[in-house]
Amino acid sequence: MLSYRHAFHAGNHADMLKHFTLFLVLEYFNRKDKPYWYIDTHSGAGLYDLSGDEAQKVGEYKQGIALLEQADKLPAELAEFVGRLKQILPQDNLYCGSPWLAQALTRDSDKMRLFELHPADFVHLQNNMREVRPARKVQVSQADGYQGLISLLPPPPRRAAILIDPPYEEKQDYRRVVQVLKDALKRFETGCYMVWYPCLSREESRKLPDELKKIVPDNYLHAELHAHTPRSDGFGMHGSGMFVINPPYMLAEQLQNNLPELSKILAQDAGAHYVLESKTK
Repeated sequence: MLSYRHAFHAGNHADMLKHFTLFLVLEYFNRKDKPYWYIDTHSGAGLYDLSGDEAQKVGEYKQGIALLEQADKLPAELAEFVGRLKQILPQDNLYCGSPWLAQALTRDSDKMRLFELHPADFVHLQNNMREVRPARKVQVSQADGYQGLISLLPPPPRRAAILIDPPYEEKQDYRRVVQVLKDALKRFETGCYMVWYPCLSREESRKLPDELKKIVPDNYLHAELHAHTPRSDGFGMHGSGMFVINPPYMLAEQLQNNLPELSKILAQDAGAHYVLESKTK
């Protein structure tokens, strides 16, 4: 299935957790001079028009980035994140996907490898990334991101930040995420792997964090941001999670300093809350 289009959901509460975490991870990677690779298995279009028909149809950004931009007295890292978004977006009505955020944070010595299978989003991604980086820095492939990731490991610099962000349209995505991480760690055990997932009422979603913990029980960070109480009919996404394998040592403290306020800002009802746990060697 290739029906999922992130344009309908760009800038929502799930993007806030995902992109804030990605921002913190890449800022940490930039602390060392040694180059690294950024690998994105499900890149999307790269940039999204919040005034377009897709975003306006459901207006999810109004409960996400719009609230964050209106907030006062943000914690330091959240304030820096929002400020950076304003700097890197070419127009006020646009919001970034993970590739656009990553291209703004990575350095000239770093490389990006982006995968997107959807034909329309691949064309948009190609066009958007062509404007900002030369081909030797960024490679965009219309290919299965799971297979593409494995083919790149281990990366030559032996440093990489990897985002695995499938749409979870089908149940098999949950199984494929677990399997690709097992395969990837056999090839490249020191990579920083960031897995985004939706918080849904369905069993596969609820069980995924525990399945991921079994892979690396002693070196992970698990964060969830729940925007509202699950619907009584079980429909829809009430939150999202980020599971990070080999997380930067600062990440748990940074998220602890910011998730309470982020959860408060994005709360849609009294059931809003966050989850944060980590284990490191």
